[in-house]
Formats: sequence, structure tokens, C-alpha cells
Amino acid sequence: MCLTGSSFSMNAADVARYLKEHPDFLADHGELFTQLTVPHPHGGQAISLAERQLHALRDKIRQLESKLAELIRYGEENDEIGEKVHRLALALVEAEDYDTLRFALLENVRDNFSVPNVALRVWANAQSHEGEDFSPVTEELRFFATDLSHPYCGAPANLEVIDWFGPAACHIRSVALVPLRRGDQVLGLLAFGSEEAERFYPGMGTLYLARIGDLVVAALRHQLG
Repeated sequence: MCLTGSSFSMNAADVARYLKEHPDFLADHGELFTQLTVPHPHGGQAISLAERQLHALRDKIRQLESKLAELIRYGEENDEIGEKVHRLALALVEAEDYDTLRFALLENVRDNFSVPNVALRVWANAQSHEGEDFSPVTEELRFFATDLSHPYCGAPANLEVIDWFGPAACHIRSVALVPLRRGDQVLGLLAFGSEEAERFYPGMGTLYLARIGDLVVAALRHQLG
């Protein structure tokens, strides 16, 4: 605020500060709401303060409605994924032997989660079992899996894992690698591969991937001991 002789001038900051410090001013001078005009927020002719406030409220309501619709959509998507995980759990529980378990896992992931490329390696007690899933893996891969605190999602950096996908390996652009952990021990690794680079990406949510890993571990304990 500037004083010059008996007159003074106020800039925009002074006016804003005055109104904040005197909240009753507009209440005491209600006629200003209709007398003062401001530019229309979306262009066009000037409108009163009251109309401007109404437009602001409408914009806020639209934003809240959009946010609510987004939350509802996420909730519905989570419900759908939860139902798919539930169906997978039932299929694994009903498996009578390892081959049935493996088929149930691959079929459910491919059909319900639209992931056509799935591979599994189990190295705990692998010497007691036969089959591709129990093939030897490198110590480097074991250390990698042990160091994972949560599923890895992103580019297929590990060539050893990529080879698990067989003929589809050269088309894999993104992977999700789920450590099969029981306590402090990692029993193996579950791998999902996609030809889409953005299907599995760093920073994506991995809660349901981890849950699938937990289900597989529980099923393996039941079948393999």
C-alpha cells in the first residue's frame, strides 16, 4: 500500500490481503456480488461475482464426478482381478498332482489374465523331480530371485529367463518375474512374458502378482512337500 499526501493507492495484492483480513467486508456489502463483474471463465461476456462463483462450483463438481468415476472404475477392475485370482486359487487347490497343478496354472493365467507366455522354474528339491520346470538354473539367477523384494516388471533383461519361453522368446518385449518365496527361502521363479512392451512396466502395481506367487508356493508345498 502506498501513501501520497492525503491519498493512497492499493495494488492487487493489497486488495486481496485486505479482503482476507476483513472477511465480513463482502457480507456487509452484499450488493457488490451483483454490481461487480468479472470475465467469464470460458470466454464471452463479463458476469457477476455470484455467477462466477456458480461456474467455479460447477467446475469443481465436474472434477469430483470425474474422480469418483475413475475410483469406481478402478474398484471394478480390482474386483474383476480378485475374482480371477480366486478362480486360480480354486484350480490350484483341486490339483491332484504336479502335472495337474502346472496345467491349471498355465491355463488360468493364459485364459483369465490374457498372458499367453508363462514359464515356471523350481529349484528347491529339484533333484528329486523330473521335467523342464525342474531344470538347473544358474547361481546368478538364484541370487537375482532372492534379491527381489517384490515381483520384477519391465524389459526382459535376463536372457536365461527369456529362453524359458521357447519359440516365443524372440517376441517377448516385457516380463513379470515373481519370486516363489517361502519365508526367507526362494523356491523358484514364475515368469510371465508379453509381446507388448507396456504390458509389464516398472512402477506398476504388483499386489496381485505377489498373491499369485503365494498361491503357487502353497500349491507346490502340497504337491512336492
